[in-house]
Amino acid sequence: MPCLIASLGFFFPRFAMVLMVIFSDYLGRAYDTMLWPLLGFLFAPYTTLAYAFSINRHGSVDGLYLALVVVAVLFDLGILGGGSHSAKKMACK
Repeated sequence: MPCLIASLGFFFPRFAMVLMVIFSDYLGRAYDTMLWPLLGFLFAPYTTLAYAFSINRHGSVDGLYLALVVVAVLFDLGILGGGSHSAKKMACK
């Protein structure tokens, strides 16, 4: 089951977050309030999942877990920036 959730998290991060909230306390253990996971759900789902993984697995964000969170941030920014860039390209044609 954890491998299935991890696979879903890569391709459908928001769906994986909903499943985690419904069926486990994985996000609740990583965050003190539900405000940050909610904002992460809307704006940065990969970063939210990477941070939760780092806190639940290691207890802090340092070393390789920090690298994982940084890659997740870059991935989130690339998804957001790439969408607006291609939308501008389509509008110019």
